Amino acid sequence: MMVDLHKILYLLISFFFVLMPDTSVFASNDPTTAITKSEIRLTEDGYRIFLNDEPFYVLGAALGSGSIESLARHGANSFRTWSMDNGKALLDEAEKHGLKVMMGIWVAHERHGFNYNDKKAVKRQYERIKKQVMALKDHPALMLWGVGNEVNLESKNPKVWDAVNDISEMIHEVDPNHLTTTCLSGLDKKEVGLIAERAADLDFICTQLYGAIEILPQLIEESGYDGPLMVTEWGATGWWEVPKTSWGAPLENNSSVKADLYLSRYQNAIVSQSQQVMGSYAFFWGQKQERTPTWFGMFMPDGKESESIDAMQYAWTGQWPENRSPRLNDFLLEGQRATDNIRLKSGKTYSAEVKTTDPDGDELMYHWEIMKESSATSTGGDAENVPDVMYGLFPENGDRGATFKAPSQRGAYRLFIYVEDGHDHVAHANIPFWVDK
Repeated sequence: MMVDLHKILYLLISFFFVLMPDTSVFASNDPTTAITKSEIRLTEDGYRIFLNDEPFYVLGAALGSGSIESLARHGANSFRTWSMDNGKALLDEAEKHGLKVMMGIWVAHERHGFNYNDKKAVKRQYERIKKQVMALKDHPALMLWGVGNEVNLESKNPKVWDAVNDISEMIHEVDPNHLTTTCLSGLDKKEVGLIAERAADLDFICTQLYGAIEILPQLIEESGYDGPLMVTEWGATGWWEVPKTSWGAPLENNSSVKADLYLSRYQNAIVSQSQQVMGSYAFFWGQKQERTPTWFGMFMPDGKESESIDAMQYAWTGQWPENRSPRLNDFLLEGQRATDNIRLKSGKTYSAEVKTTDPDGDELMYHWEIMKESSATSTGGDAENVPDVMYGLFPENGDRGATFKAPSQRGAYRLFIYVEDGHDHVAHANIPFWVDK
């Protein structure tokens, strides 16, 4: 019987490729399919994340409704999420714009009713997370995993850290290419100790601070933590950190004060700690209702940009945007400011005035609005209802000065001013006031 050598060779080659594992995601020269391997190294400049052997200092924002394209255009190199919802689409969009992603993993909170003594519930959470991790772990835009967001907030059961550690160990087993961390509310010695004891598999920890970011160096020292660190939420002073009116309404900084704080806090608290801090994610690249519709979001509900985005572009790139947002200099209601505990009489007419400038000399447009005061008591950024807008109180709306009728119902309200420059930029401020009959 004659032997067909060509046929034998073909069969051998085919058999080899059937048995050989698929290594295309590792071996491909195509950058759209190459895994991004992350690790931490201690360098002369301090702790640094390295991506495929290249140092990577995180210049990022916590992603909300703001576009990924605009984040890249303003100079960021990364964004973070809180969960893996819509994860594939977000990673694809990040890759399209050259950004890396800290992918959040939602770990249930005790304050929301999750019981970490319930082994079956903990196991279900583990299995859900494992399935999600397996689906995303090889994406080239993935940089690291954030296992849980502020699970220490109002938490009493230390077993949450056992669950976090189990998830981190699982990730390191199925995905040896990416770091794991967790995001803490604040930074104190107790939590640092619990993580060291119960969640030592994490590669590093993150902290989230608002007004308290200004004392980050002190908090690091007091916590005793000397390892690598990132700040994964920081920005405007929180509503829990500001003075309040006599009826309990928190006083929100105007958009220009916020922008100044973003820049000074970045320079003085984050960059100054670069031996430990490997970068940060400013909060919040989007818009959300939290006590007011303007408190934390760098964007307005209609997508227009606030001055805080200008400040972050300068922080990330050293260059201001070509066209900058309006500057809000003062805001008065009957000649008084928000700190004056302003009380009005229902149905009577009052006047307000805003003082603004525009760095580019753009013509400015004004929009006035009155809302009921928020009745929310939620914490930790939980969802809130947007307060009702009070319509029909302004006879005219569109100038830097306005007159309005006080609402007819007794209670707490806020007067808002929005100043637009015609280039999708907005300055804003609000004044709480109380209405008596």
